[in-house]
Formats: sequence, structure tokens, C-alpha cells
Amino acid sequence: MPFPLFVALRYLKAKKRHRALSVNTVISVVGVTCGVAALIATLAVMTGAMEEIRDKILGTNSHVVISHQGGSFGDYGTAVAEVAGAIGVVAATPFIYGQAMLTTEFGVAGVVLRGIDPAREVTVTQVGTNLVAGSLDALNNGAPPGFAPEVDEPDGTADQNQPGIVLGRELALKLGALLGNTVNVISPAVEPGPLGLVPRIRAFTVVGIFDAGMYEYDSSLAYVSIPAAQDFLELGDRVTGIEVRVTDFERASQVAATLREVLGDDFRVRDWRDLNRNFFQALALEKAVMFVILTLIIVVAAFNIVGTLAMMVMEKGREMSILKAMGGTRSVVVQVFTIIGLLIGATGTVLGVPLGLAITWIIHTSYRLPGDVYYISRIPVRLNVSDGLAVCGAALVISLVAALYPAWQAAKVEPAEGLRYE
Repeated sequence: MPFPLFVALRYLKAKKRHRALSVNTVISVVGVTCGVAALIATLAVMTGAMEEIRDKILGTNSHVVISHQGGSFGDYGTAVAEVAGAIGVVAATPFIYGQAMLTTEFGVAGVVLRGIDPAREVTVTQVGTNLVAGSLDALNNGAPPGFAPEVDEPDGTADQNQPGIVLGRELALKLGALLGNTVNVISPAVEPGPLGLVPRIRAFTVVGIFDAGMYEYDSSLAYVSIPAAQDFLELGDRVTGIEVRVTDFERASQVAATLREVLGDDFRVRDWRDLNRNFFQALALEKAVMFVILTLIIVVAAFNIVGTLAMMVMEKGREMSILKAMGGTRSVVVQVFTIIGLLIGATGTVLGVPLGLAITWIIHTSYRLPGDVYYISRIPVRLNVSDGLAVCGAALVISLVAALYPAWQAAKVEPAEGLRYE
């Protein structure tokens, strides 16, 4: 065992006359433990929330979205084929984006109306997985399995050609719509009627209900088939854009750059980070600020380390003098007290990491959030290895810095001065 480490361990073993020193050492360790545990728990919750929201967003939206500079565009089959053949692309599908209002006898709600190809959509997003009732395939015929459209003809027969629509769970609850019910979709555009210009209204049959786990999507998103959306929005044979799924969503920006070269300047290509840049930047900034603020807990614990080592310098003045009289250099004395500070910090870190993990487990299993207030319904926790190493490194560095001044003061003690009153 190196000599400085041997001496540091001996000094940490408190004797009866140094009981106060032992109490201060324990308080210092507890302070570091609390700071590390608080940092671990906070970063785990922040990281978990960021990744949970990211997964919800990528479950409903694609990794890359392609739109035309002029709005909607035709001959989209050729563009989809070019995109699907690019390196790093798993699947691609056209889509239509529009805004509308849904009405039933129980309520009214503004929605984002998306026209999709049910067969291709499941290869790009997780809309099919998120369905809790009905089927995406029924979008093409408007008749969910086991249900028939509501009677809406004057002669009492059902309109079997009525197009289908898939609603979010919260949206369906707001409208009081169940599978097989009819909802009226109203477009902001107007068309000539018997009494002049009136909003365009079409009846759709509810053929599915999805739960994305994110209130913003569940309460304001509705899906219809591409032909139904083209007819309702009067787009002809045009679409709004192309959704793309890539092999690795972390490399979506590189694939987007490749697609820009393939499609040219007429198309605008954006990956999921570009589409949600402000949101994720705000979360990252909040995480960084919380790290800095909670690090102050460890800094406060470091003052306890300074006080403990200062007391140790006074208590061990005679021993330090004897050590230096026997040939110990100032460097050895500095190493002894620096190691003591590091040992206190390391002990607090070792105890704080499992404590922080235990706190995150309790938070994850015990608390639930109201889905209509937050983006998510539960508190997710996920600790990255890099975050854990950053916390441990910060605790050790702060402990080391706290030990430097007392160590320097101990090294200045002269043998004659320390033994004068012995």
C-alpha cells in the first residue's frame, strides 16, 4: 500500500479523543451522498422524460418528412420510389395534411386531418400499433369489423360507401364517438350551396380509435384514407408530402441530407430534430441547468470536507510534525490530506449512486401524472452511462478541490512549530 494512502486511512480511523472528527467525517460523507443521489435521480427523470416524449413523437410521426416548396404536388409515386431506394431508408409513404372541425351531437373539436395509405403507414409509424379499437384497413371502406355505419339515409338504409376515420382516444371521448358512429367533418373552405357559400361538410364513419400515450396527439389528430382526404380537400391526385422511416433515427439528419441531393431544390426535407428543435433544445437546456443547480448540493458538502480536514490538520499537527521530522516531504503531506478528501468524496459517491437509483425506482413505480396536463401519463426514468459518469466525476473533482487548501495548510506546518507545546 502506498505510504500516503496508508497514513490517510489511519487518520480516518477515529479514536476516542477524536470522536468529533469522526462525526464531521460522517456528515461530510452524508452531504456528498445526498448531492450525488439528488443529481442521479434528477438526471434520470429528465433523461427519461426526454426519451419518452421523443419515442411518443416518433411513434406518431416519421423520422423524416418531405414536403414540396409549392405545397401539394402530384406524380408522388415517382418521388416515393426515389426516396424508398435511398441508402438508409426503410420505408416511405405519401400523406396529406389538413385542418378541419369534427362535430357530433355531443360535441365539436378542431383537429389535424391526415390522409394516409393504411398499408404503407404501418411501415413508417406506429399508428397501427397504437390502435386500441378498430382497424386501419377499414379506412378504405368505412366499415369496422363487426360494426355497420349508422343509418343516415332517408329510407332507413345505411350508407355503405361512407369513408372511414380513425380518432384519438381523447378526441373520441370529447365527441362521444364510438366505433360505427358517424362524425361530420367540416372544412374551412367553402363551396356554393342553396343559401350561398357554405362550409364543406362530409360524413365519416369511425372505424378505429388510437392511443398514442400523448395527450396532444390523442386529442387533436384524426386519420382518413388518402382518396377520402383528396376528395374532401379537393386536392385531385396530389398529396402534401412523404413520410420516411430510416434504419437509425439518430442518423436521420444524414439521411435527410442525402434525400435533399436526390430530390433537388423543389422539395424541403426535415428530420425529426428539425421539426421539434425548439422543444428538445428547451428540454436539454433545462437538464443542463438542473445539473448545475443540484451540483451546488455537492459544493455545500465540500465545505464540510474543508471543515473536517481543517480540524484534522489541527488535531494531527503533532503527527504531521513527527512525520516531517522523520523525512516526510511537503508533497507527502499534501498527498495524505488530498487522499482523505478523495476518500470522503468517493465514499459519498459510492453510497449516493444506489440511493439515487432507488429514488428513481420509487418515483417510477409510485407516481402517476394527469395525461390532460402533461405530455405523458407516468414519470419515466432512464439514466445514461454518460450522465452517471458525469455525476461521479463532478463529485470527485469537487471533493479533490475542497481538499487542496487544507492539504496546503498542513504542508506548511514546520516540525518545530508542531512540537513546541508537546
